[in-house]
Amino acid sequence: MNFVIFVIAMGVLIWGADLIIQQSERIALKFRIPEFIIGATLIALGTSLPEMAASIAASYNGKPDIAIANVIGSNILNITLVLATVFLIAKKITPNRDFFAKDSTWALVPVLVFILMIIDGVISRFDAILLLLLMGAYMLFLLQDAKNIPEEDLEDLDESNFSWATTIPVLVGAFILVVIGAHFTVESASEIAKSFGISEWIIGIVMISLGTSLPELVVSISAAIKGKVDMAIGNIIGSNMANITVVIGAAALTNPLTINAPAYLFDIATMIVATLLLVFITANKLYNKSAGISLIIILGLFLNHTLQSM
Repeated sequence: MNFVIFVIAMGVLIWGADLIIQQSERIALKFRIPEFIIGATLIALGTSLPEMAASIAASYNGKPDIAIANVIGSNILNITLVLATVFLIAKKITPNRDFFAKDSTWALVPVLVFILMIIDGVISRFDAILLLLLMGAYMLFLLQDAKNIPEEDLEDLDESNFSWATTIPVLVGAFILVVIGAHFTVESASEIAKSFGISEWIIGIVMISLGTSLPELVVSISAAIKGKVDMAIGNIIGSNMANITVVIGAAALTNPLTINAPAYLFDIATMIVATLLLVFITANKLYNKSAGISLIIILGLFLNHTLQSM
């Protein structure tokens, strides 16, 4: 029964997040915000809502392992599964934006800050405020950067089919779905872990993180198929940034998060390696199937280690 509840709750969670993503994109288009900015801000925050809701619920219920494992697993999957899939299915990837010069640092810095914070075994409320400030700095950078985008790059933005009367009620209903879905996702996942003797960390880093990464996967694949590569890559970079800063930050504000970092060294190291590989790919503009295969190899190593740990 718990597994059925988990699947239904995850579906509700993803459905609510998808509605928020759709309406956020319409708002962004209404105000003529470029595709990358849409991907790295509104859509990235929208696709991170499942992680945020699940981690806050886990923190509130005294399950810090689920809260942190969910974020680490999601960041790994966003790069090794979602980005790899984009590289493998897209016919031609020629981003308009220089991701290495402008954005790869923002993918790496929060990971390094996170490592410093967990050395003492706890992410405190003070740490949480610093993480949220880091996300604020990223948003400010993007807004300032958007001012430098030529007017001709905004001509193709479609602001049709927009209505505040439709958007506001849908957003409110979607947020309610996300909160309800997150609560039952965490509770049912915890019960599944107990019944099978599996640690809450494994449940968080595999089952919940895979489920909460589905919005990023769906949005990025859709964007890649439509040729909106900037939006797809922006979504991944922005989502990883939001996962550590906003998701961990919000969860730690709810309750300080304790973590036994040495026990989860492989998973933490995998997140670091995946992020460094993302920086390497953007630095050398390796937006191709070879890069996708390399990322899949990291994913295979991660899943193999996780399965052996069960």
